[in-house]
Amino acid sequence: MKKAVSVTMKTMLAGAAALAFLLPAASQAQTGPVVVELFTSQGCSSCPPADALLHKLAEREDVLPLALHVDYWDYIGWKDQFADPAHTRRQKAYAHAAGRTMIYTPQMIVQGIDDVIGTQAMRIAELVQSYRAEPGRVTLDVVRNGDTATIKLAPLADLRGDYVVQLVRYTPRREISITRGELAGHTLSYANVVEDWRIVGEWPGDEATTLSFDLTGDLPAAVLIQDNEYGPIIAAARIE
Repeated sequence: MKKAVSVTMKTMLAGAAALAFLLPAASQAQTGPVVVELFTSQGCSSCPPADALLHKLAEREDVLPLALHVDYWDYIGWKDQFADPAHTRRQKAYAHAAGRTMIYTPQMIVQGIDDVIGTQAMRIAELVQSYRAEPGRVTLDVVRNGDTATIKLAPLADLRGDYVVQLVRYTPRREISITRGELAGHTLSYANVVEDWRIVGEWPGDEATTLSFDLTGDLPAAVLIQDNEYGPIIAAARIE
């Protein structure tokens, strides 16, 4: 775990304002938006600029940014109100899959592959642009009918593997006033806070398939097709 570095609110606001100019316009799309997972914490004083960047990414149709709040900063005096141990396990699993020996905040994982410090806006913009330029490897169609969602998958390349179909539910914006810990006294806003993440199916990737699953409630939802749960994300789609 990297030690958090103190930041001032002035620095956070200046960084957030600059982010709008750092991100390029969308290029030709691959299959769905590029998935950017931010591992963050309300107890981490170096995280607010990354949280601000996620807000900027959330304004783009070609990016699906997701905030996964972790719980390992809770010991320093503030319990993250959005943290889930499952998010910490997911971050550790990514590290293990990539052969890394440490986890940290703020960390972004782009498309299930690239490990980026969450404040490196230019690097993230470059990765998004690069993935958007790649040809699609699968067709992914999603239809919601009441409390049921149906997806249709078909390979566009040799995709034999162990792919998982994952459903993510998230809240577009959450705000909280922090009274203790390194960010005490600040009221902060968070974008696309993950509320639920679960596997709804499996796919070997070798042929077209159709899969249906329950989808209740009003929270925004998205489907991710990922290799071995912690490998490359080959397709994603928001569920309208």
